Amino acid sequence: MNIAGARSSLTVVGDAKVELLSSEVSHVMSQRIVAAFAQRGIQPRSFVVFQSANSAHLLAGIYGALLGGYAAVVISEKLSDREVNDMLEDLPHSLVVSAEMLEEFAKSNQPDSTGLSQRFCSRPVHFTSGTSGKPKGVWSGWLTSDDADALASEERDAWHLAKADVHLVNGPLSHSAPLRFALHTLLNGGMVLVPPRFDVENVIAIIESGLATTTFMVPVHLQRILDTRPPKRSSMRLVAHAGSSCADRVRLAAIEAFGVDALVEFYGSTEGQFTLCRAAEWREHRGTVGRARPGRELNIDKGGRIWCRVPPYARFEYWGDPEKSSAAWRGDWLTVGDVGRLDELGYLYLEGRRTDLIISGGVNVYPAEIERVLSELPSIVSVVAFGIDDPQWGQRVCVAYVGNVSDGEVLQYCHDNLAPYKHPKSIVKVTELPRTHTGKINRSALANLVRD
Repeated sequence: MNIAGARSSLTVVGDAKVELLSSEVSHVMSQRIVAAFAQRGIQPRSFVVFQSANSAHLLAGIYGALLGGYAAVVISEKLSDREVNDMLEDLPHSLVVSAEMLEEFAKSNQPDSTGLSQRFCSRPVHFTSGTSGKPKGVWSGWLTSDDADALASEERDAWHLAKADVHLVNGPLSHSAPLRFALHTLLNGGMVLVPPRFDVENVIAIIESGLATTTFMVPVHLQRILDTRPPKRSSMRLVAHAGSSCADRVRLAAIEAFGVDALVEFYGSTEGQFTLCRAAEWREHRGTVGRARPGRELNIDKGGRIWCRVPPYARFEYWGDPEKSSAAWRGDWLTVGDVGRLDELGYLYLEGRRTDLIISGGVNVYPAEIERVLSELPSIVSVVAFGIDDPQWGQRVCVAYVGNVSDGEVLQYCHDNLAPYKHPKSIVKVTELPRTHTGKINRSALANLVRD
């Protein structure tokens, strides 16, 4: 594999058919795409919506928009027209850019009439999952030069990003974490591998090839790779993971496959980033999601909610929802409603979301605790705990799961590992858990799974 040659052109990596985008090529493509915006009369400081499957063109388009002074709004290509209209009706966007338009813009020979900055003008606009209502855009505002530089510096220092990095994208670029790692790799001069979709055999082959040096995965990606066959070799210096709890058995297998120094968990959300946790720290403090990222502080209020003090460039508002924005902030302190505890060393342990809390028989039950325990049961692929209204208990603890295991085995595992008040009174085996457009569990649809 001639990586040096790939820096100057867009190529395909082996049988995996993965686009390899260098920082240099991205800059050229980005200039063409931004020039196409200008040709259409779309001025900087306009909102431009990107709706496309993963591709090098999509990544270059978003990258160029952020460097060219545009607000890049990124949404899934899988959304229905109605969902798109609902999400964008309050957002004054100038254009919705499709995959076909990106390809056309990237191949055009329009002169670069605007040039590109060396820093991002804003953070990309993503939408919250909307599990309890209409999704809301998370808008950071326009960044000053100092704030943009501070944002870039924080990401570079947190992940030690460098020009030698080749980052492998595994999730949709319409999700905040996969996009953030890809963008900051390019910003630091590295290259990005962009598969059209997650394919476990292709990912294993890419890892074993030694080409990729960094990647981000959600725990289910790690589980699928390790359950299929752990890579025989890996040159990964960073395997970051987040998005849901990671079962101990999966994490331990990942440490074995990639090395304890490579595996790093972080806790955060679309709205912001809270912690970092290296695998060595997790081994010493089982169950933690780490300590506050550098430059941030953590605090727990009397109700158990987690608050994080963030720098100015990490501030945001929910577009068109001042009430929700106000509830998220106390001065410089941010909460997304998650509940947890801090130990004496500052390590954070998640207990769940306050909005997901189950009150059964007058006792608080946090779904995340049940999910974490059941995820350790062999043959469980994915699991969610939730509550439904119940005349006797107020709320009834329920579990839905995907996996090659019986309801009786699930219940027995709960009896062996959880206090009685946390035991599910309803257990449902499904082929697939309901999810939102961002791939998160759609908790508003869970009650429909339970039949009285």
